[in-house]
Amino acid sequence: MYGSPEVSLLSKEGDFIIGGAFSIYSQTSRTFILEFHLHKCKTLLFPLFFRINLREFRFVQTMIFAVEEINNSSELLPNVSVGYRIFDSCGSTLPSTRAAMGLMNGEENTWSKNCSSVHAVIGASESSSTIAMQQIFGVFQIPMISHFATCACLSNRKEYPFFFRTIPSDYYQSRALAKLVKHFGWTWVGAVRSDNDYGNNGMATFIEAANQEGICVEYSEAISRTGSRENVERVVRVIRGGTASVLVAFLAQGEMDVLLEEVLMQNLTGLQWVGSESWITANYLAKKRYAGILTGSLGFAIRKAKISGLEFWETTFGCSFRSSTPGTKSCSGFERLQDANNAFTDVSELRISNCVYKAVYAVAHALHSLLKCGPSGDSVSHSCILKDNSEQRQVAEQLQKVNFTLQSGEQVYFDDNGDPAATYELVNWQRNHAGDVVFTTVGKYDASQPNWNQFTMNKVKITWAAESWEKPLSVCSENCLPGFRQAIIKGKPICCFSCVPCAGGEISNTNKCSQCPSEFWSNVKHSKCVPKLIEFLSYGETMGALLTAFSLCGASLTLVVLCVFFRFRHTPLVKASNSELSFLLLFSLTLCFLCSLAFIGQPTAWSCMLRHTAFGVAFALCISCILAKTITVVMAFKAKRPANMFPQCSAPLQRTSVIGCTLIQVFICVIWLAFAPPFPHKNIVYANEKIILECFLGSPLAFWVVMAYIGFLALLCFILAFLGRKLPDNFNEAKFITFSMLIFSAVWLTFIPAYVSSPGKFTVAVEIFAILASSFGLLFCIFAPKCYILLLKPERNTKKHLMGRNQSRTQ
Repeated sequence: MYGSPEVSLLSKEGDFIIGGAFSIYSQTSRTFILEFHLHKCKTLLFPLFFRINLREFRFVQTMIFAVEEINNSSELLPNVSVGYRIFDSCGSTLPSTRAAMGLMNGEENTWSKNCSSVHAVIGASESSSTIAMQQIFGVFQIPMISHFATCACLSNRKEYPFFFRTIPSDYYQSRALAKLVKHFGWTWVGAVRSDNDYGNNGMATFIEAANQEGICVEYSEAISRTGSRENVERVVRVIRGGTASVLVAFLAQGEMDVLLEEVLMQNLTGLQWVGSESWITANYLAKKRYAGILTGSLGFAIRKAKISGLEFWETTFGCSFRSSTPGTKSCSGFERLQDANNAFTDVSELRISNCVYKAVYAVAHALHSLLKCGPSGDSVSHSCILKDNSEQRQVAEQLQKVNFTLQSGEQVYFDDNGDPAATYELVNWQRNHAGDVVFTTVGKYDASQPNWNQFTMNKVKITWAAESWEKPLSVCSENCLPGFRQAIIKGKPICCFSCVPCAGGEISNTNKCSQCPSEFWSNVKHSKCVPKLIEFLSYGETMGALLTAFSLCGASLTLVVLCVFFRFRHTPLVKASNSELSFLLLFSLTLCFLCSLAFIGQPTAWSCMLRHTAFGVAFALCISCILAKTITVVMAFKAKRPANMFPQCSAPLQRTSVIGCTLIQVFICVIWLAFAPPFPHKNIVYANEKIILECFLGSPLAFWVVMAYIGFLALLCFILAFLGRKLPDNFNEAKFITFSMLIFSAVWLTFIPAYVSSPGKFTVAVEIFAILASSFGLLFCIFAPKCYILLLKPERNTKKHLMGRNQSRTQ
């Protein structure tokens, strides 16, 4: 039954023949030398147990079990027998080619024109071997279904149109591994792969996906079981010298064996292994020899399944439950499975074996559809049995269409690339109470789900490297503290970075700085955004309190002067000063002092409209009174005859001029408020760290028109007062008006550049200062000399004194 690799290991005739290619023997020797002596395969895995790979041998027995189950079925291929022809691919390309020839014509070392070909092939267990065999089978259009070849390259329908598989493509596994590494926060990993189609293609996809996830690969090394020992030693030294504590091992079993032996020799421990499906559930690796290294490993595996009735009792104990034949002992049923604990008898982890089982059933369902077996169980006559390659192509066409459900409830079908649905279990190597390593499912990956829901974790505690319950840290640079951001280090991968503080107004709770919203600013630690300080000239601060005090003081002083003038209203000095205009001027000065209070405090809609309009109207009234007074004084002393003195008949004209000049300003302000009134505005441009609450002018043009009109009235006053500068010394009010206008003009001419250049609340302070300074200038220049005479020099408050020399000259 078991022969040399030069002939088929197992065979059985039938109406249909299903081929099989499995890596029963291995080519790897302890000296890492590839031996082709008589093309016989050698193994290191279990040299004392028939020198065969028991895991692969279990795949063979699973295929035979499935074939026998189909032959005993009355629903699937009834009255049609299925046979098999199984060859050993030895896990290498050259023996796989010989196996393909044997499956084609029955013998490995001969080529026959009259091929006795199989109708479909199950296998092989390696991607490189599968590619070599598919290149032969593809020429003859023989479909091939692999249970373990995962290279994404095999999904290329142009190159491999007759290839199918019951194990997902590495296209999905590699991306799942990248998501796994990202999920646990490992951004700095090492990588080692098999130097073949399986490892090179799988690792290339993993690195591409890892880069997309922001993961950096410190090193990526390749090993081959047929390579030199020096190369393996070098790779282990690279792993030891690396700073990554997580190692992604995309290795076939042969390369994994070679690597682990060298790891043991160099005593390399403490790594967190992340494995591919090829070895992550290999029972022989979970034994005591490697358990200390691999316990805590994580990786994706094919979903575990249960195949009812799959036990290898007879093969394991070399007995038979059927009628005894010469040289074969009968099975008693009391044999102890505990005495045969190996990868062959262990049916608790039927993952890849289930892929073999599904592959056989997929072929059977394709044949069933091709033969058009009736629902009653009757099949067509034997004349429909396939005889040529064109009909084998029809088997491939039917395989593309199969869609059936196994007894376990699992659905089997192929997509357009010949691939099954990509679902994995996340396996963690843990120890049970007995101290044995068990494969515990801690999560799953389903590529058919949306991207955000493909990878999910179970609520199971994970064992990490070195049997620790604490997750290892594997980063090139640790995450920056809050308030800092990553800065790339020239010549290093993006995962290696330095941490620099975030700029003002930026925060960082991760590794990137983000700008705070416009009305927020970063705190001192740059860890969160806080509301910006709102700045305006308030009554509570020192500058606001001082300006308020000066304003009230000016208004009070003006009222005192008003009282003094009212007390001495019948005296010559007050009468000569035009008492009606003097009282109106003092009233307007009081308004000027008080209007400055509207500029202090938090701006509101009403205060913004009031402050500039009240200021404009109050000063227009004040300057209008001074203008009327100036005209009166100048014209009175310019009269040629005393009888024509202007003050005696000019009262209505004075009132008209004051009201008229003031109404013009009122009209300007009404237009301003009607079309573009001032309004509160949050200025976030001038100062980044604070909000300046100010009154936006609405129409800057209207504001400067108001200012220009006041300046125009002041200029008229100054010109007229200048013309009357040579009036009698004892009553030279024009001279005092000239001084007051000089001060007024100097203040407001200085105000313009200061107003434009002052920041924030100081703009308001400058405007208030200009209002108070000009108001005090008018008050003191015009009324201080008169109050001095009224209160301190009453002897000068006589008509004779006021007329002075001018009167004598006239007489």
